[in-house]
Amino acid sequence: MRVLLVEPDYYARYPPLGLLKIATHHRLAGDEVYFVRGRTQQQLPEPETIYVTSLFTYAWRPVSEAITYYRGLFPSAKILLGGIYASLLPEHARLLGADEVHVGLKPEMEDLVPSWDLIPDWDGSILFASRGCIRKCGFCSVPKLEGPPTDLRKRIANLIYPGHRRVILWDNNILGNDNWEPIFDELAGLDYEVDFNQGLDARRVTTEVAKKLKKLRLHSIRMAYDYPGVGPFVERAVKILDDEGISRRKIVVYTLYNYVDDPQNFRDRVAELLTWGVTCYPMRFEPLTSLTKNAWVSPNWTEEELQMVAAARRVIGYAGAFPPYAALARKVTQARTFNGAFKLAKPKTFKHKNTRRRNPRYAGPLDWYSYVSRAHAS
Repeated sequence: MRVLLVEPDYYARYPPLGLLKIATHHRLAGDEVYFVRGRTQQQLPEPETIYVTSLFTYAWRPVSEAITYYRGLFPSAKILLGGIYASLLPEHARLLGADEVHVGLKPEMEDLVPSWDLIPDWDGSILFASRGCIRKCGFCSVPKLEGPPTDLRKRIANLIYPGHRRVILWDNNILGNDNWEPIFDELAGLDYEVDFNQGLDARRVTTEVAKKLKKLRLHSIRMAYDYPGVGPFVERAVKILDDEGISRRKIVVYTLYNYVDDPQNFRDRVAELLTWGVTCYPMRFEPLTSLTKNAWVSPNWTEEELQMVAAARRVIGYAGAFPPYAALARKVTQARTFNGAFKLAKPKTFKHKNTRRRNPRYAGPLDWYSYVSRAHAS
């Protein structure tokens, strides 16, 4: 049988793990497998089955376009739709024209090594050592997508693709398992760069965890500060990691806003994180079933305030984050109010005699922007 795997043309930072596992499943059955992204113009042999994956619910339009396009190319093929959007909004997904919509995981494929050869330029093995999470956060889709927490695997080396240089764990709460230590020890022995991509639970970070993390090749350590009550746990975790010799500059903390918080609370959490010497990465809340990105405005926020955060991330942040640079930390902490911290000054313009041109020596949109830029460079 010939099988076509389609990743729609939406923005995705990581490869489609589910499709690559489906590829392995069909190859083991002796089937021919082809992988494409978007609406390809290359010549393809006619498939009997087409798998289309999906990502976030607000990225459903490229999914619809892909189904329509390949239905037109191969009208006799059976089209199967799965992924995050399909699992969270199956009724909506069924309107797009696929023959079947799959909800949730495919348990029979959990232990398969993805067919990474279909994406030869990718250099990291993405895997799950466990599924689910012990937390029940209202903003999170994990309970709906993965179900209750599962035990950690006994080993993961067999899931690493030959030639890859990184191991990227997509576990949603690896420290939620009491038997986390063997996996950490195995990772230390394998000597790959390790990325706990979905973050570590600050409430579960102990001295023992920090000692194990210190033995790994980590580019960064991610945690989350989603609610005010989590602050003391994050601060404690940062101190524990620092005491074990892990630089605070390596710590990135996701900071949810536009959920149950308000602008002042968001400012307070950003100020705390910068004071602790770690990077704050703001994450705008989006309802799980949103069909339009950034359309949701919490009752505690206004659109203008949300735009202020977005502008600050672009202008005074770095790659969308707020690093603990001295000038940035001073601005946020000394302002004390949300408006003071995030409202950007209008750029000054300088007029030469008899001309309206801006002074070419003016370096940026804020009076103190060039100072922050120098801090970035250092």
